[in-house]
Amino acid sequence: MRKPTLPLTPLQLRKLLCCFSAQLHQPPLPPPPPLLRPFPASTSTVSSPHFFSPRHSSFRLFSSLTNDSGSFNNAEKNEEENKNVAQDLSAELLKTPDEEPLPLPQRLDLSFSHIAITPALILATLNISPDAGRAALDFFKWAKSKPDFHPGDEVYSYFVDYFGRRKDFKAAHEVLVDGCGEVGIKCLEALVDRLVRAGRPTHVAALFDRMEEDYRFSRNVDSLKLIVSSLCERGYASYAEKMVKSSASEFFPDEYICDTLIDGWCVAGKLDEAKRLADEMYRGGFEIGTYAYNAMLDCVCRLCREKDPFILQSEAEKVLIQMERKGVPRDVETFNVLITNLCKIRKTEDAMKLFSRMGEWGCYPNDTTFLVLIKSLYQAARVGEGDEMMDRMRSAGYAVDKKSYYEFLKILCGIERIDHAMSVFAKMKEDGHEPGIKTYDLLMGKLCAHGRLDKANVLYKEAESNSVPVEPKAYKVDPRFVKKKATTAKKEKKRETLPEKMARKRKRLKKIRLSFVKKPKRATRRSY
Repeated sequence: MRKPTLPLTPLQLRKLLCCFSAQLHQPPLPPPPPLLRPFPASTSTVSSPHFFSPRHSSFRLFSSLTNDSGSFNNAEKNEEENKNVAQDLSAELLKTPDEEPLPLPQRLDLSFSHIAITPALILATLNISPDAGRAALDFFKWAKSKPDFHPGDEVYSYFVDYFGRRKDFKAAHEVLVDGCGEVGIKCLEALVDRLVRAGRPTHVAALFDRMEEDYRFSRNVDSLKLIVSSLCERGYASYAEKMVKSSASEFFPDEYICDTLIDGWCVAGKLDEAKRLADEMYRGGFEIGTYAYNAMLDCVCRLCREKDPFILQSEAEKVLIQMERKGVPRDVETFNVLITNLCKIRKTEDAMKLFSRMGEWGCYPNDTTFLVLIKSLYQAARVGEGDEMMDRMRSAGYAVDKKSYYEFLKILCGIERIDHAMSVFAKMKEDGHEPGIKTYDLLMGKLCAHGRLDKANVLYKEAESNSVPVEPKAYKVDPRFVKKKATTAKKEKKRETLPEKMARKRKRLKKIRLSFVKKPKRATRRSY
């Protein structure tokens, strides 16, 4: 049974009332935070139906979205600040040192001591300062002297690429010597690329032998492949082959290096050397891959285009038959080579037939295939088929980028299809690509050439509203599209020659003589 409760005494009752009144005057406590419990390990237990409901998780989702939008706004703000600081730094770098009272490092300390140096800021400054010259070297030394900035391989590669672009390899050498122990593969790639572009293959070949002593680069197979691929990409296959053969005892070449050498000979247009190297590979036990055969196929097509375009298909067929004999499969790049070269000699119909037969070899077109065919169809004024090919490209999952759209517009304006160019321009904006200065200038110039100034003005106002700095120019109207006014030209009296005057007089005198001759009356018709 339940026990009876005893009555409260007056003292106990007074204490209870005091506690109750104190609780009434206290502020309310905040609600406790929601407890996140882990999902139960055993699947046999049934969890609460409200554990993963959207009503309970909406607070966490809203907070995450707010943080994401805030971080996005902060990133945009930081990017804008870096852009402004980079412009200020570039202005200091481009100043003439003879006209300034202080050297560059001291001026940078006075104006930019509070700026945090980052690799993105350095890259942006160098990109907008192509004429700074050796001032960029002082800028690098000043940035390196900052206590909170420690340059790595990426930062050193920015300066090596900058000085290599100016062909100032002594300054690039100073940067690499200063960063011994910190420079790596990015600096090596930038140095090799700039030396090859400057036309100094002998320096590149000698770099592989002294790279460890001078700059502490790791001399291994990867660095050999990097140098060989850079040389062959520019057609210096002879230097690359000599370097590979001289270092064969230390780094034995693999199939990748051999295929790259064949590609290098094909880039240089020396098909006989490529075939000679391929025979040496076969005798050495190597197998030539599809990449090497595609390079030889492209070389054959290029040489045929230069000498005799009519034998291109027959010569390309010989390379394809050789691929089948060796058991080398075709890939999409094989068809891209054939389609591209057929389109360059204006055989668009043959390229379309080859495109429709790609599935027979288990190959499917990529973005390069579609873009080449669209350009060729537009060039042949088959604009309807070009639009259909663009739709097929989108349905295949490939997007048309801004550069490709500009190339389409350039082709359509070149064949005077300005109306279709405007429709492609509308598709470009629908895909989310913002037109630039070149696009607006191209279309406005062509519209003015056709005498359609109203639409050109509409484009100019659109560019102004989109903050595109298009400068108004004096465009010329094409005389083919100028509307000529129908004016009646006054006939000027010509001075008669003597034979013409005598003939006119004879004709007049004959008419006068005949006017005195009695004309016979018409006989009345007899009725029968």
